[in-house]
Amino acid sequence: MRPTDIELLKTAGRPALSGELLLVAVSRPDLDTNSYVSALHWVGDDGLSAWTHGAHDSSPVISPDGRWVAFLRGEGSGPAQLHVMPTAGGEARVLTALPLGVGEPVWAPDSRRIAFTARVPEPGRYGTPDDEGRTPEAGEEAPRRITRYDYRVDNVGFLRDRPQRLFVVDALAEDPVTEPEPMTDDAASVREPAWTPDGQTILVVAPRDWDAVETLQSDIYAVPADGGDPRLVVRTAGRAERPVVADTTVYYYGAAFEGAAAAATNSGLWAAPLDGGQPPRRLTDAETVDCVAAAGPPAVRDDDVLVVVGHRGAAELRSVPLHGSDALLDELPVLTGERAAVRSFAVDGDRIAVVQAGPADSGEVLVSTGGGGFTARTALSVPLREAGVLPAEELTATSADGYPVHGWVVTPEGEGPHPVLLVVHGGPFAAYEWSLFDEAQVYAAAGYAVVLANPRGSAGYGESHGRAVLHALGTVDADDVLALLDAALDRPDTDADRVGVMGGSYGGFMTGWLASHHGHRFRAAWSERAVNAWDSFAGASDIGWSFTENYVGADLDEQRRRSPLSYVADIDIPFAVVHSELDWRCPLEQAQRMFVALKKNGADTEFLLFPGEGHELTRSGKPRHRVQRFEAVLDWWSRHLPVG
Repeated sequence: MRPTDIELLKTAGRPALSGELLLVAVSRPDLDTNSYVSALHWVGDDGLSAWTHGAHDSSPVISPDGRWVAFLRGEGSGPAQLHVMPTAGGEARVLTALPLGVGEPVWAPDSRRIAFTARVPEPGRYGTPDDEGRTPEAGEEAPRRITRYDYRVDNVGFLRDRPQRLFVVDALAEDPVTEPEPMTDDAASVREPAWTPDGQTILVVAPRDWDAVETLQSDIYAVPADGGDPRLVVRTAGRAERPVVADTTVYYYGAAFEGAAAAATNSGLWAAPLDGGQPPRRLTDAETVDCVAAAGPPAVRDDDVLVVVGHRGAAELRSVPLHGSDALLDELPVLTGERAAVRSFAVDGDRIAVVQAGPADSGEVLVSTGGGGFTARTALSVPLREAGVLPAEELTATSADGYPVHGWVVTPEGEGPHPVLLVVHGGPFAAYEWSLFDEAQVYAAAGYAVVLANPRGSAGYGESHGRAVLHALGTVDADDVLALLDAALDRPDTDADRVGVMGGSYGGFMTGWLASHHGHRFRAAWSERAVNAWDSFAGASDIGWSFTENYVGADLDEQRRRSPLSYVADIDIPFAVVHSELDWRCPLEQAQRMFVALKKNGADTEFLLFPGEGHELTRSGKPRHRVQRFEAVLDWWSRHLPVG
């Protein structure tokens, strides 16, 4: 895979399923427009057929009666607005014209009303007129008065001057109100609306106590569909995500924690009565089951609930008994996703549709068969495989203390021995998966063996595995990645004398840590969007006020002991500092401090800065920047770790 082959990375969004009608939004990076283009497609027995022809159509949802499709459409550079069209065909009608666009639609049981959330800006901000009728430019807006820690978030922006509020519109009105009034006030941002079966109430997730003070905890509230004050329905054990209602029970994903101690906590499936008469009941085991909320809300069937669970690099669609509690991972049947990653799913009666990625594809649409299996209905990744996809081989090792380590190695064609890149993932409570990883493919195609480890701190191996690095960063996690690297270097097709290390975010932290503590093992390092200094991260990052204490602690001396910046004098290999100008997760000062310290110490260093990008550059940044980054990575390694 070459850098420009990112245009071949077609991905399908969450499927919409009703009877024989199956719709998905298919998107891909487009270098000509420097954007991501997306349109809705009908998935039939013979593959895909275009359903819409917009350049930025997404999030299709079919009405309960099967007659209508609601979806989001962005025109030009404008925000996405809500549209609806008949499933039998016809023109799409625009239902909203809100200044910052709208979120995913949710149909009411009557197949007429649609709920969604949207951010509502203060007058005079984000291109809206102020109280005097003037529309100031961004740099001319009034100053923001900030009184809380949680005032901004990476990849979104400032929060307190544009709360996310609940809306309901009549999708079938002859003359729709495109600028409806919000159903909730501006005191709390709400998300993930879900209708009750009688259509009288909408559930939303909101911060605890309706966001009275800073909190990482969230609860579920009921908002009357005809208007009225929200009412607390479920007081969670920590947080709630993706609620749904079946009969008189609310099912949701949630994690249990006290205060702000949310780090590395598994997300389980919970059930609670809609009337609030009993406390929530956890249906899945806290240690072994980690539900993937991004795959979609739980799907309730007759006797079970379908959820996606992370497990040793896989994301598996599993069945949870409806009336049990604390079910262990091994007790939950796997429907699909073994050695693969289910990205999203939808259920309609006995039919199930999933979007599932594998080691050689970026995600295909699969549909359940009568025999309990699944059959692929799309071939989105065929052009990518024709361009060249290299296999990922599973790799295991034993760490210094006897702990098992799991990961993969992707090797170039040919016998080698090949130079090696140890690539550390972010998070740290994240994981490499049984799915195609574009970075590993690009590096391996250029001649490097790529080692991908899921050390302690990663998700999907049990909650204790993820929590093993709390107040211990740079200890067992460093041992684990080095152990897997050693296992890769034992292979005859790798060259132990030619090794580089790289990573982003937490992986950037680990790159700096390894370069300073184990630098003799590497020829050079590439550190990207890294945490380099915990003392300043605590006050500069959007999550620093809670994340730092969770992972490192409040003691300043300990924060400095756990900071790669403190060990710059020990870095004597070429070291690239790479960052995005608008990164609020790991702010720009983290890179600036590291680069200046390296430079003063006489290190061979470079600072590569991407304008206009945030923390998510490598995953969702502008397509041309993603290609330019790949080219810069390959140029760096060609100079410091040449393949020849």
